Amino acid sequence: QVQLEESGGGLVLPGNSLTLSCAASERTQGVYTVTWFRQGPGKEREGIVSIRRQGGTYYTASVKNRFTVSRDNAKNTVYLQMNSLQPEDTAVYYCAATKMNPILSALYTPTMYDSWGQGTQVTVSS
Repeated sequence: QVQLEESGGGLVLPGNSLTLSCAASERTQGVYTVTWFRQGPGKEREGIVSIRRQGGTYYTASVKNRFTVSRDNAKNTVYLQMNSLQPEDTAVYYCAATKMNPILSALYTPTMYDSWGQGTQVTVSS
């Protein structure tokens, strides 16, 4: 089971950018689908961005055109570039991985993933 560790969270002003990292203990390309989830205060955990093991990427409407997912195979790391951050983006961000290839409707279902990082806090506030 792959081990995951997120980093890069912090406090940022609205409109600013932040890049999160998800370091994996082994190669993810061709093996794991990696999804970024977030859980805001008083909210349920929601999936927002996925990168499939074959490389396809998916974004929820709330982050599309603002967030970008990428993968550095040499570092076994998946990145989440977040631009134009807003207070509603405040949450604990988690990366999760699965060897399965979830259908689109299940891509953001937390129970599809068996490896999770510990989370990193992102706070967007003036």
